Amino acid sequence: MFRGNPWRKDEPKALFEQWIGSVDKQQVVRDIFTSTKWMADEFVAAGISKKFGVIGFCFGGGLLIDILAQDQGSEFGVGISFYGTRIDLSVASKIEVPLLLIAGDNDPLCPVNVLKEVENNANGCKMVVFEGRGHGFAHRPQSLEDDKDAEEAFLMMRNWLHDGLLSEN
Repeated sequence: MFRGNPWRKDEPKALFEQWIGSVDKQQVVRDIFTSTKWMADEFVAAGISKKFGVIGFCFGGGLLIDILAQDQGSEFGVGISFYGTRIDLSVASKIEVPLLLIAGDNDPLCPVNVLKEVENNANGCKMVVFEGRGHGFAHRPQSLEDDKDAEEAFLMMRNWLHDGLLSEN
């Protein structure tokens, strides 16, 4: 997705805005749709599936809102955004598939009030907020409590995918 230049955890945080500014958001969206189209063609030919679930974390969680809005249910059957950042609220109402938003209430990068706006404007949207959790709690737990909530969040993700993709078939 980042064409050989992903953000590394050891990078100085002062350089993050410069790095994220170098990412061509529309190119990332085009890459995702190109990959998805290829997978869909392969899966349909094999008789496996007609729809996909899409999951995004952090920047990808925010980008997922754009992707679902552009896709409008064509390739993706469900979406899950973990603590999405830089969310474009203007496109949320164009989402036509079930969307699960997962975040912590102690995350300055993914404010709950922004997610509430998405939930209010996107059809079939559900928001789950974990009390006392910050950014990245599910994929980088820092404590036993984070780990417990991460397991719960991933179980919710699994069930959302199952209910949205498999139970309909």
